[in-house]
Amino acid sequence: MSTHSDFEGLYRDVIPSVVSVYVGGRRRPGGAGSAFVYDDQHLVTNEHVSRLADETKSNRVELRFADGSWRVGKVVGSDVYTDLAVVAVDDLPADAVALRLATENPSPGRPVAALGNPLGLEGSISAGIVSGANRSLHTSNGFAIPDVVQTDAPINPGNSGGPLVGFRDDSDGPPYEVVGVNRAKQGDNIGFAVSPVIANRILPDLVTDGFYRHSYLRTRTLDVTPSIAEANGLDAPRGVLVVGSAAADSGSELLRGCYEKTELGGWEIPVGGDVIVAIEGNEVRAHEELMRYLITETRPGEPVAIDVLRDGEPMTLVVELDERPSVNGNGRDGGSQIPIE
Repeated sequence: MSTHSDFEGLYRDVIPSVVSVYVGGRRRPGGAGSAFVYDDQHLVTNEHVSRLADETKSNRVELRFADGSWRVGKVVGSDVYTDLAVVAVDDLPADAVALRLATENPSPGRPVAALGNPLGLEGSISAGIVSGANRSLHTSNGFAIPDVVQTDAPINPGNSGGPLVGFRDDSDGPPYEVVGVNRAKQGDNIGFAVSPVIANRILPDLVTDGFYRHSYLRTRTLDVTPSIAEANGLDAPRGVLVVGSAAADSGSELLRGCYEKTELGGWEIPVGGDVIVAIEGNEVRAHEELMRYLITETRPGEPVAIDVLRDGEPMTLVVELDERPSVNGNGRDGGSQIPIE
């Protein structure tokens, strides 16, 4: 059994299941990133790593394993909202076994290692700790991935799509597990990975269907800060303020968005909208909690009970969830250009 400082053992055991991904070829125009073995026929990577293959309509990627062997894979599923993608590949090397994906998100302070192909340097490992949890990471399409894992393990270009691996305390099963899918670097000593809770929700659908149907509340929200609470006559900062709300065709009750602004402390603050304080009985304290619940606990077409404060008075609305639309009409894996949840 390894210890929480045995990064040499972690590398030796895990690296055969970490793959370098090349889109457009290793030395031809294209992109490069990382992936890891998800099951005996599929790899996991980032959507932004696989995007070029999708844009060229070939869905073809070239894969290099730790033993130096090459395979050709096909992108069979992707989701731009969580930046996850699945690549199908035949005939994996014998030692390229599926890595265990954690069922719970890691806690700050947990030792972790990021493995992959940073800057084209294959078979690399960098170590650190989980330095934050429950982060929200904005993407280029205006959407924010909730529940993101923050780490100080260096994540550089090319690491994207590789595994963030943590040591396990439980003696039942392998001594390591994937606690995040590496995604991005944000400044010195800050990197981010898609959380295992989100990955466990999205990946099975990408394997079977090629896409994930995201629930869509059709609202834009802001966390209620002290200034927003004061401007809206609330007794305390809590929940999220509905800034904008689209009309629905389903006949469900509608959330009310802000209809005017007021000035407070030199700032213009939206007022008059509903404040969401709970969804299906689960307290909503921030936008990330609302988004996490929608992704992990709901499906399009389902009705959900939403507790709100309207003009300071509590009420419960039953809202039927839509399916999130695509970017530019390019399929279900697209995203909204504005942060409408």
